[in-house]
Amino acid sequence: MLAVLIFLATLILVIWQPKGLSIGWSAMGGAALALATGVITWSDIPVVWHIIWDATFTFVALIIISLILDEAGFFHWAALHVARWGGGRGRILFPLIVILGAAIAAVFANDGAALLLTPIVMAILLQLEFTPAATFAFVIATGFVADTTSLPLMISNLVNIVSANYFNISFDRYALVMIPVDLVALAATLLVLWIAFRRVLPQHYGTAHLPEPATAIKDHLVFRASFPVLILLLIAYFVTAQWQIPVSVVTVTGALILLALAGRWFQGGRGAQIPIRKVLQEAPWKIVVFSLGMYLVVYGLRNAGLTGYVTQALLWFGAHGRIAAALGMGFLAALLSSAMNNMPAVLVGALAIHHAPAAADPMIHEIMVYANIIGCDLGPKFTPIGSLATLLWLHVLGRKGVTITWGQYMRIGLLITPPVLLVTLLALAWWLPLA
Repeated sequence: MLAVLIFLATLILVIWQPKGLSIGWSAMGGAALALATGVITWSDIPVVWHIIWDATFTFVALIIISLILDEAGFFHWAALHVARWGGGRGRILFPLIVILGAAIAAVFANDGAALLLTPIVMAILLQLEFTPAATFAFVIATGFVADTTSLPLMISNLVNIVSANYFNISFDRYALVMIPVDLVALAATLLVLWIAFRRVLPQHYGTAHLPEPATAIKDHLVFRASFPVLILLLIAYFVTAQWQIPVSVVTVTGALILLALAGRWFQGGRGAQIPIRKVLQEAPWKIVVFSLGMYLVVYGLRNAGLTGYVTQALLWFGAHGRIAAALGMGFLAALLSSAMNNMPAVLVGALAIHHAPAAADPMIHEIMVYANIIGCDLGPKFTPIGSLATLLWLHVLGRKGVTITWGQYMRIGLLITPPVLLVTLLALAWWLPLA
Protein backbone atom coordinates (compact mmCIF):
# COMPACT_ATOMS: atom_id res chain seq x y z
CA MET A 1 0.00 0.00 0.00
CA LEU A 2 2.87 2.39 0.78
CA ALA A 3 4.40 1.79 -2.68
CA VAL A 4 1.02 2.54 -4.30
CA LEU A 5 0.51 5.74 -2.28
CA ILE A 6 3.99 7.02 -3.17
CA PHE A 7 3.37 6.24 -6.83
CA LEU A 8 -0.03 7.98 -6.87
CA ALA A 9 1.32 11.05 -5.07
CA THR A 10 4.24 11.27 -7.49
CA LEU A 11 1.98 10.86 -10.53
CA ILE A 12 -0.41 13.57 -9.30
CA LEU A 13 2.46 16.03 -8.84
CA VAL A 14 3.89 15.18 -12.28
CA ILE A 15 0.54 15.83 -13.97
CA TRP A 16 -0.59 18.78 -11.83
CA GLN A 17 2.79 20.55 -11.64
CA PRO A 18 1.71 22.93 -8.84
CA LYS A 19 3.31 26.38 -9.11
CA GLY A 20 5.33 25.20 -12.08
CA LEU A 21 7.02 22.39 -10.16
CA SER A 22 9.25 20.51 -12.60
CA ILE A 23 8.29 16.93 -13.43
CA GLY A 24 11.89 16.00 -12.68
CA TRP A 25 11.75 17.28 -9.12
CA SER A 26 8.35 15.63 -8.55
CA ALA A 27 9.61 12.26 -9.76
CA MET A 28 12.88 12.50 -7.86
CA GLY A 29 11.00 13.52 -4.72
CA GLY A 30 8.87 10.38 -5.03
CA ALA A 31 12.01 8.30 -5.49
CA ALA A 32 13.63 9.87 -2.42
CA LEU A 33 10.51 9.10 -0.36
CA ALA A 34 10.47 5.52 -1.65
CA LEU A 35 14.14 5.17 -0.69
CA ALA A 36 13.61 6.69 2.76
CA THR A 37 10.68 4.37 3.52
CA GLY A 38 12.40 1.22 2.26
CA VAL A 39 10.11 0.73 -0.74
CA ILE A 40 13.28 0.73 -2.86
CA THR A 41 16.92 0.23 -1.87
CA TRP A 42 20.18 1.83 -2.95
CA SER A 43 20.97 -1.25 -5.02
CA ASP A 44 17.88 -0.59 -7.15
CA ILE A 45 19.29 2.71 -8.45
CA PRO A 46 21.98 1.25 -10.77
CA VAL A 47 19.46 -1.34 -12.00
CA VAL A 48 16.97 1.34 -13.01
CA TRP A 49 19.67 3.61 -14.42
CA HIS A 50 20.79 0.74 -16.66
CA ILE A 51 17.21 0.50 -17.97
CA ILE A 52 16.68 4.18 -18.76
CA TRP A 53 20.01 5.90 -19.54
CA ASP A 54 20.20 5.04 -23.25
CA ALA A 55 16.57 6.00 -23.87
CA THR A 56 16.70 9.33 -22.07
CA PHE A 57 19.93 10.56 -23.69
CA THR A 58 18.66 9.45 -27.10
CA PHE A 59 15.47 11.39 -26.49
CA VAL A 60 17.31 14.56 -25.44
CA ALA A 61 19.61 14.34 -28.49
CA LEU A 62 16.66 13.82 -30.84
CA ILE A 63 14.88 16.88 -29.47
CA ILE A 64 18.08 18.94 -29.88
CA ILE A 65 18.26 17.80 -33.51
CA SER A 66 14.58 18.67 -33.96
CA LEU A 67 15.01 22.12 -32.39
CA ILE A 68 18.01 22.92 -34.60
CA LEU A 69 16.15 21.90 -37.74
CA ASP A 70 13.09 23.83 -36.59
CA GLU A 71 15.21 26.97 -36.10
CA ALA A 72 16.66 26.40 -39.59
CA GLY A 73 13.12 26.32 -41.02
CA PHE A 74 13.15 22.63 -42.01
CA PHE A 75 9.69 21.71 -40.69
CA HIS A 76 8.04 24.93 -41.87
CA TRP A 77 9.53 24.31 -45.33
CA ALA A 78 8.13 20.76 -45.37
CA ALA A 79 4.68 21.88 -44.20
CA LEU A 80 4.49 24.61 -46.87
CA HIS A 81 5.35 22.05 -49.54
CA VAL A 82 2.61 19.76 -48.25
CA ALA A 83 0.10 22.65 -48.27
CA ARG A 84 0.93 23.27 -51.93
CA TRP A 85 0.78 19.55 -52.78
CA GLY A 86 -2.81 19.65 -51.54
CA GLY A 87 -3.62 21.60 -54.70
CA GLY A 88 -6.27 23.69 -52.98
CA ARG A 89 -8.34 20.65 -51.98
CA GLY A 90 -8.92 20.22 -48.25
CA ARG A 91 -9.65 16.51 -48.52
CA ILE A 92 -6.25 15.96 -50.11
CA LEU A 93 -4.42 18.20 -47.65
CA PHE A 94 -5.80 16.32 -44.62
CA PRO A 95 -4.19 12.93 -45.37
CA LEU A 96 -1.00 14.66 -46.50
CA ILE A 97 -0.70 16.41 -43.11
CA VAL A 98 -1.34 13.08 -41.34
CA ILE A 99 1.38 11.37 -43.41
CA LEU A 100 3.79 14.26 -42.73
CA GLY A 101 3.11 13.89 -38.99
CA ALA A 102 3.76 10.15 -39.19
CA ALA A 103 7.06 10.70 -41.01
CA ILE A 104 8.24 13.27 -38.46
CA ALA A 105 7.19 11.01 -35.57
CA ALA A 106 9.17 8.11 -37.06
CA VAL A 107 12.45 10.03 -37.28
CA PHE A 108 12.15 12.77 -34.64
CA ALA A 109 10.01 10.92 -32.04
CA ASN A 110 6.40 11.56 -31.11
CA ASP A 111 7.24 14.59 -28.98
CA GLY A 112 9.00 16.28 -31.88
CA ALA A 113 6.03 15.68 -34.18
CA ALA A 114 3.46 16.94 -31.69
CA LEU A 115 5.36 19.94 -30.37
CA LEU A 116 7.06 21.23 -33.52
CA LEU A 117 4.58 20.41 -36.28
CA THR A 118 1.40 21.52 -34.50
CA PRO A 119 2.26 25.25 -34.26
CA ILE A 120 3.45 25.27 -37.88
CA VAL A 121 0.27 23.59 -39.13
CA MET A 122 -1.83 26.04 -37.12
CA ALA A 123 0.02 29.00 -38.64
CA ILE A 124 -0.54 27.66 -42.16
CA LEU A 125 -4.23 26.98 -41.49
CA LEU A 126 -4.58 30.56 -40.28
CA GLN A 127 -3.15 31.79 -43.57
CA LEU A 128 -5.55 29.52 -45.45
CA GLU A 129 -8.47 30.94 -43.43
CA PHE A 130 -9.88 27.57 -42.43
CA THR A 131 -13.01 27.46 -40.27
CA PRO A 132 -12.60 26.73 -36.53
CA ALA A 133 -14.11 23.25 -37.06
CA ALA A 134 -11.67 22.45 -39.88
CA THR A 135 -8.73 23.83 -37.88
CA PHE A 136 -9.76 21.67 -34.93
CA ALA A 137 -9.79 18.57 -37.17
CA PHE A 138 -6.26 19.23 -38.45
CA VAL A 139 -4.92 20.01 -34.98
CA ILE A 140 -6.41 16.82 -33.52
CA ALA A 141 -5.06 14.79 -36.43
CA THR A 142 -1.56 16.22 -35.92
CA GLY A 143 -1.60 15.45 -32.21
CA PHE A 144 -3.02 11.94 -32.52
CA VAL A 145 -0.87 10.72 -35.40
CA ALA A 146 2.26 11.71 -33.45
CA ASP A 147 1.58 8.89 -30.97
CA THR A 148 -0.35 6.33 -33.03
CA THR A 149 2.43 6.13 -35.62
CA SER A 150 5.40 6.32 -33.23
CA LEU A 151 6.05 2.59 -33.62
CA PRO A 152 8.38 1.99 -36.60
CA LEU A 153 11.85 2.65 -35.15
CA MET A 154 13.35 2.36 -31.69
CA ILE A 155 13.93 6.13 -31.72
CA SER A 156 10.31 6.96 -32.59
CA ASN A 157 9.21 6.92 -28.97
CA LEU A 158 10.98 6.90 -25.62
CA VAL A 159 8.85 3.88 -24.71
CA ASN A 160 10.26 1.94 -27.67
CA ILE A 161 13.86 2.43 -26.58
CA VAL A 162 13.19 1.47 -22.96
CA SER A 163 11.44 -1.76 -23.92
CA ALA A 164 13.82 -2.71 -26.74
CA ASN A 165 16.84 -2.25 -24.48
CA TYR A 166 15.17 -4.12 -21.62
CA PHE A 167 14.62 -7.18 -23.84
CA ASN A 168 17.87 -6.78 -25.85
CA ILE A 169 16.08 -6.17 -29.17
CA SER A 170 18.46 -4.81 -31.82
CA PHE A 171 17.58 -1.76 -33.92
CA ASP A 172 17.28 -3.79 -37.14
CA ARG A 173 15.16 -6.55 -35.58
CA TYR A 174 12.85 -3.97 -34.05
CA ALA A 175 12.45 -2.18 -37.40
CA LEU A 176 11.79 -5.45 -39.25
CA VAL A 177 8.88 -6.22 -36.93
CA MET A 178 7.43 -2.77 -36.39
CA ILE A 179 7.69 -0.91 -39.71
CA PRO A 180 4.96 -3.04 -41.37
CA VAL A 181 2.86 -2.85 -38.19
CA ASP A 182 3.27 0.93 -38.13
CA LEU A 183 2.04 1.19 -41.73
CA VAL A 184 -1.13 -0.59 -40.65
CA ALA A 185 -1.43 1.80 -37.69
CA LEU A 186 -1.04 4.77 -40.07
CA ALA A 187 -3.71 3.46 -42.45
CA ALA A 188 -6.10 2.77 -39.55
CA THR A 189 -5.43 6.19 -38.01
CA LEU A 190 -6.05 7.95 -41.30
CA LEU A 191 -9.26 6.00 -41.90
CA VAL A 192 -10.67 6.68 -38.43
CA LEU A 193 -9.71 10.37 -38.54
CA TRP A 194 -11.30 10.65 -41.99
CA ILE A 195 -14.56 9.11 -40.79
CA ALA A 196 -14.59 11.39 -37.73
CA PHE A 197 -13.82 14.69 -39.50
CA ARG A 198 -14.64 14.32 -43.20
CA ARG A 199 -17.74 16.52 -42.93
CA VAL A 200 -15.83 19.56 -41.62
CA LEU A 201 -12.95 19.42 -44.08
CA PRO A 202 -13.05 22.26 -46.64
CA GLN A 203 -13.71 21.33 -50.25
CA HIS A 204 -11.31 24.00 -51.49
CA TYR A 205 -8.77 26.44 -50.10
CA GLY A 206 -6.75 29.21 -51.67
CA THR A 207 -2.99 28.95 -51.92
CA ALA A 208 -2.33 32.49 -53.15
CA HIS A 209 -1.45 33.75 -49.66
CA LEU A 210 0.96 30.89 -48.95
CA PRO A 211 4.62 31.96 -49.04
CA GLU A 212 7.09 30.04 -51.13
CA PRO A 213 8.63 27.15 -49.15
CA ALA A 214 12.13 28.56 -49.76
CA THR A 215 11.22 31.64 -47.70
CA ALA A 216 10.90 29.43 -44.59
CA ILE A 217 14.60 28.53 -44.67
CA LYS A 218 16.51 30.55 -42.08
CA ASP A 219 19.89 28.81 -42.13
CA HIS A 220 20.78 27.48 -45.56
CA LEU A 221 23.92 25.64 -44.40
CA VAL A 222 22.06 23.62 -41.74
CA PHE A 223 19.11 23.09 -44.09
CA ARG A 224 21.31 21.67 -46.85
CA ALA A 225 23.20 19.51 -44.37
CA SER A 226 20.02 18.16 -42.75
CA PHE A 227 19.22 15.66 -45.50
CA PRO A 228 22.60 13.87 -45.66
CA VAL A 229 22.95 14.01 -41.87
CA LEU A 230 19.52 12.40 -41.32
CA ILE A 231 20.16 9.75 -43.97
CA LEU A 232 23.56 8.89 -42.50
CA LEU A 233 22.02 8.83 -39.02
CA LEU A 234 19.42 6.25 -40.05
CA ILE A 235 22.05 4.15 -41.81
CA ALA A 236 24.28 4.35 -38.74
CA TYR A 237 21.48 2.99 -36.52
CA PHE A 238 21.24 -0.17 -38.63
CA VAL A 239 24.99 -0.60 -39.10
CA THR A 240 25.95 -0.07 -35.45
CA ALA A 241 23.22 -2.48 -34.31
CA GLN A 242 25.52 -5.31 -35.43
CA TRP A 243 28.00 -4.32 -32.70
CA GLN A 244 25.32 -3.52 -30.10
CA ILE A 245 26.35 0.14 -29.93
CA PRO A 246 23.73 2.08 -27.93
CA VAL A 247 21.42 4.24 -30.06
CA SER A 248 22.23 7.21 -27.82
CA VAL A 249 25.85 7.17 -29.05
CA VAL A 250 24.69 7.49 -32.67
CA THR A 251 22.04 10.11 -31.87
CA VAL A 252 24.34 12.26 -29.75
CA THR A 253 26.92 12.16 -32.55
CA GLY A 254 24.30 13.41 -35.01
CA ALA A 255 23.26 16.16 -32.60
CA LEU A 256 26.87 17.29 -32.14
CA ILE A 257 27.39 17.48 -35.92
CA LEU A 258 24.32 19.70 -36.33
CA LEU A 259 25.31 21.81 -33.31
CA ALA A 260 28.75 22.34 -34.87
CA LEU A 261 27.18 23.39 -38.16
CA ALA A 262 24.53 25.61 -36.58
CA GLY A 263 27.04 27.27 -34.25
CA ARG A 264 29.64 27.54 -37.01
CA TRP A 265 32.20 26.08 -34.61
CA PHE A 266 34.57 25.55 -37.54
CA GLN A 267 34.48 29.34 -38.07
CA GLY A 268 34.83 30.31 -34.46
CA GLY A 269 31.11 31.04 -34.26
CA ARG A 270 31.15 33.67 -37.04
CA GLY A 271 28.05 33.71 -39.22
CA ALA A 272 25.94 31.60 -36.84
CA GLN A 273 22.21 32.21 -37.37
CA ILE A 274 20.71 29.72 -34.94
CA PRO A 275 20.76 30.59 -31.20
CA ILE A 276 22.58 27.54 -29.84
CA ARG A 277 22.16 28.62 -26.22
CA LYS A 278 18.38 28.82 -26.71
CA VAL A 279 18.31 25.39 -28.32
CA LEU A 280 20.26 23.83 -25.43
CA GLN A 281 18.10 25.59 -22.85
CA GLU A 282 14.91 24.29 -24.49
CA ALA A 283 16.21 20.72 -24.64
CA PRO A 284 14.31 18.43 -22.23
CA TRP A 285 17.14 17.83 -19.75
CA LYS A 286 14.58 17.34 -17.00
CA ILE A 287 13.48 14.11 -18.71
CA VAL A 288 16.71 12.47 -17.50
CA VAL A 289 15.86 13.25 -13.87
CA PHE A 290 12.18 12.44 -14.44
CA SER A 291 12.92 9.04 -15.99
CA LEU A 292 15.24 7.96 -13.20
CA GLY A 293 12.93 9.19 -10.46
CA MET A 294 9.70 7.85 -11.97
CA TYR A 295 11.15 4.47 -12.79
CA LEU A 296 12.55 4.12 -9.28
CA VAL A 297 9.04 4.75 -7.95
CA VAL A 298 7.64 2.15 -10.36
CA TYR A 299 10.37 -0.27 -9.32
CA GLY A 300 8.96 0.12 -5.83
CA LEU A 301 5.69 -1.34 -7.13
CA ARG A 302 7.68 -4.28 -8.42
CA ASN A 303 9.45 -4.74 -5.07
CA ALA A 304 6.06 -4.73 -3.36
CA GLY A 305 4.95 -7.58 -5.63
CA LEU A 306 2.24 -5.57 -7.38
CA THR A 307 3.51 -6.36 -10.89
CA GLY A 308 2.78 -9.99 -10.06
CA TYR A 309 -0.92 -9.33 -10.65
CA VAL A 310 -0.13 -8.20 -14.18
CA THR A 311 2.00 -11.31 -14.67
CA GLN A 312 -0.96 -13.51 -13.71
CA ALA A 313 -3.13 -11.77 -16.30
CA LEU A 314 -0.46 -12.30 -18.95
CA LEU A 315 -0.27 -16.01 -18.17
CA TRP A 316 -4.02 -16.25 -18.76
CA PHE A 317 -3.77 -14.34 -22.07
CA GLY A 318 -0.85 -16.49 -23.22
CA ALA A 319 -2.73 -19.71 -22.53
CA HIS A 320 -5.35 -18.70 -25.09
CA GLY A 321 -3.11 -18.26 -28.11
CA ARG A 322 -1.26 -15.57 -30.03
CA ILE A 323 -4.19 -13.30 -30.82
CA ALA A 324 -5.35 -13.37 -27.20
CA ALA A 325 -1.79 -12.63 -26.07
CA ALA A 326 -1.47 -9.67 -28.44
CA LEU A 327 -4.89 -8.18 -27.69
CA GLY A 328 -4.74 -8.86 -23.96
CA MET A 329 -1.26 -7.42 -23.45
CA GLY A 330 -1.88 -4.49 -25.81
CA PHE A 331 -5.16 -3.34 -24.31
CA LEU A 332 -3.91 -3.91 -20.75
CA ALA A 333 -0.84 -1.75 -21.50
CA ALA A 334 -3.13 0.86 -23.09
CA LEU A 335 -5.35 1.01 -20.02
CA LEU A 336 -2.35 1.26 -17.70
CA SER A 337 -0.89 4.03 -19.88
CA SER A 338 -4.10 6.02 -19.93
CA ALA A 339 -4.40 5.76 -16.15
CA MET A 340 -0.79 6.10 -14.99
CA ASN A 341 1.07 7.58 -18.02
CA ASN A 342 2.88 5.42 -20.56
CA MET A 343 6.37 5.94 -19.11
CA PRO A 344 5.71 3.98 -15.91
CA ALA A 345 3.24 1.70 -17.70
CA VAL A 346 5.81 0.32 -20.14
CA LEU A 347 8.12 -0.68 -17.28
CA VAL A 348 5.24 -2.31 -15.40
CA GLY A 349 4.45 -4.31 -18.52
CA ALA A 350 8.09 -5.18 -19.18
CA LEU A 351 8.66 -6.37 -15.61
CA ALA A 352 5.50 -8.50 -15.76
CA ILE A 353 6.49 -10.05 -19.10
CA HIS A 354 10.00 -10.72 -17.83
CA HIS A 355 8.71 -12.61 -14.80
CA ALA A 356 6.11 -14.59 -16.74
CA PRO A 357 7.53 -18.04 -17.51
CA ALA A 358 7.95 -18.70 -21.22
CA ALA A 359 4.97 -20.46 -22.74
CA ALA A 360 5.24 -23.62 -24.82
CA ASP A 361 5.11 -21.35 -27.86
CA PRO A 362 8.04 -18.93 -27.46
CA MET A 363 6.36 -16.64 -29.98
CA ILE A 364 3.83 -15.73 -27.28
CA HIS A 365 6.54 -14.06 -25.22
CA GLU A 366 7.80 -12.01 -28.17
CA ILE A 367 4.27 -11.01 -29.17
CA MET A 368 3.68 -9.69 -25.65
CA VAL A 369 6.89 -7.65 -25.74
CA TYR A 370 5.82 -5.84 -28.90
CA ALA A 371 2.16 -5.64 -27.85
CA ASN A 372 3.27 -3.88 -24.66
CA ILE A 373 5.05 -1.28 -26.80
CA ILE A 374 2.02 -0.82 -29.06
CA GLY A 375 -0.31 -0.46 -26.10
CA CYS A 376 1.97 2.11 -24.47
CA ASP A 377 2.40 4.06 -27.73
CA LEU A 378 -1.28 4.14 -28.72
CA GLY A 379 -2.96 3.73 -25.32
CA PRO A 380 -2.05 7.23 -24.06
CA LYS A 381 -4.58 8.67 -26.53
CA PHE A 382 -7.44 7.50 -24.30
CA THR A 383 -6.78 10.31 -21.80
CA PRO A 384 -4.78 13.58 -21.71
CA ILE A 385 -2.53 12.24 -18.95
CA GLY A 386 -1.48 9.20 -20.98
CA SER A 387 1.80 10.70 -22.18
CA LEU A 388 4.00 13.70 -21.51
CA ALA A 389 3.84 14.51 -25.23
CA THR A 390 0.08 14.97 -24.98
CA LEU A 391 0.32 17.17 -21.89
CA LEU A 392 2.94 19.33 -23.59
CA TRP A 393 0.88 19.38 -26.81
CA LEU A 394 -2.16 20.67 -24.92
CA HIS A 395 0.07 23.30 -23.27
CA VAL A 396 1.34 24.47 -26.68
CA LEU A 397 -2.23 24.70 -27.99
CA GLY A 398 -3.25 26.71 -24.93
CA ARG A 399 -0.48 29.23 -25.61
CA LYS A 400 -1.80 29.51 -29.18
CA GLY A 401 -5.31 30.27 -27.93
CA VAL A 402 -6.77 26.82 -28.69
CA THR A 403 -8.39 25.14 -25.70
CA ILE A 404 -9.24 21.44 -25.78
CA THR A 405 -11.03 20.32 -22.64
CA TRP A 406 -10.45 16.92 -21.08
CA GLY A 407 -14.02 15.99 -22.01
CA GLN A 408 -13.47 16.87 -25.67
CA TYR A 409 -10.17 15.04 -25.74
CA MET A 410 -11.50 11.87 -24.14
CA ARG A 411 -14.55 11.73 -26.41
CA ILE A 412 -12.27 11.87 -29.43
CA GLY A 413 -9.73 9.52 -27.84
CA LEU A 414 -12.35 6.89 -27.06
CA LEU A 415 -13.68 7.16 -30.61
CA ILE A 416 -10.33 6.97 -32.41
CA THR A 417 -8.01 4.87 -30.26
CA PRO A 418 -9.80 1.49 -29.75
CA PRO A 419 -10.23 0.61 -33.46
CA VAL A 420 -6.69 1.73 -34.34
CA LEU A 421 -5.26 -0.24 -31.40
CA LEU A 422 -7.30 -3.33 -32.30
CA VAL A 423 -6.24 -3.37 -35.95
CA THR A 424 -2.59 -2.69 -35.08
CA LEU A 425 -2.43 -5.53 -32.54
CA LEU A 426 -4.05 -7.94 -34.99
CA ALA A 427 -1.46 -6.92 -37.58
CA LEU A 428 1.28 -7.69 -35.04
CA ALA A 429 -0.17 -11.14 -34.28
CA TRP A 430 -0.26 -11.92 -38.01
CA TRP A 431 3.11 -10.42 -39.03
CA LEU A 432 5.46 -11.35 -36.17
CA PRO A 433 5.54 -15.11 -36.93
CA LEU A 434 6.53 -14.20 -40.50
CA ALA A 435 9.19 -11.59 -39.62
